[in-house]
Amino acid sequence: MSKKFNPETLCVQAGWTPKKGEPRVLPIYQSTTFKYDTSEQMARLFDLEESGYFYTRLQNPTNDAVAAKIAALEGGVAAMLTASGQAANFYAIFNICQAGDHFVCSSSIYGGTFNLFAVTLKKLGIEVTFVSPDAPDEEIEKAFQANTKALFGESISNPSLEVLDIEKFARIAHKQGVPLIVDNTFPTPINCRPFEWGADIVVHSTTKYMDGHATSVGGCIVDSGNFDWDAHADKFPGLCTPDESYHGLTYSKAFGKMAYITKATAQLMRDLGSIQSPQNAFLLNIGLETLHLRMPQHCKNALAVATYLHNNDKV
Repeated sequence: MSKKFNPETLCVQAGWTPKKGEPRVLPIYQSTTFKYDTSEQMARLFDLEESGYFYTRLQNPTNDAVAAKIAALEGGVAAMLTASGQAANFYAIFNICQAGDHFVCSSSIYGGTFNLFAVTLKKLGIEVTFVSPDAPDEEIEKAFQANTKALFGESISNPSLEVLDIEKFARIAHKQGVPLIVDNTFPTPINCRPFEWGADIVVHSTTKYMDGHATSVGGCIVDSGNFDWDAHADKFPGLCTPDESYHGLTYSKAFGKMAYITKATAQLMRDLGSIQSPQNAFLLNIGLETLHLRMPQHCKNALAVATYLHNNDKV
């Protein structure tokens, strides 16, 4: 759908495509569980042999429709909602890093994310090196180690408003054989689509502009489907070697371009459970329907303030 329609249409129409006689407006599937006729059907769902809904901690129709809308807006292949933007950041890194691993991150990021990466992930055995986003390629490359698994940055940093050179960061990440993860909360896909500039994974705090009404805390991870995990299989055993908790299933082989989001959902969300409630996803969707109208107005307001301050001799 994202290839056929403009962002304005995607904001309103993407994600939920009702069939004849189904609700025109995305329903709130406020149910923990879903019914099946046989235990064999449930077993196939549990083992990832079939797709479907059986427990909302893993998947929910309301959440999936909203995630699909955000994926369409970003131009990605799949997305997963989380309970908050911080949960999205944690899952995005933890999905490809484990104890003993390392990643590199722009130093111009939200303070909460800085603490998550520098303090809490360190307690889990995952180390981070912060680099100036304005540093030359060679200096940033020196931060990479043999166990480095990702490069992370914010498209527009919160709150310092520094603009990330996504192309430069993507070039460095891909030279080192790792994905670039970009937090695109502030611009939203209305103002910037990081995949078009080389990013591989995008995260959002949907709490901010996507929600737009200060009603719902939430987050989202979107995968471009562009990073070739198998080409760097030694770096990403979680995706490229059998998962014994799913009878030896290998995500990259079984799910192809959907491997990253499938693992994040089936493994991390299964075990850690930071889901977004269907009620919050419903409210988020209402916010997304006006995102294409609100973001230009935010920009117009910001420019008016900046112009006034620029022309005021007291500033």
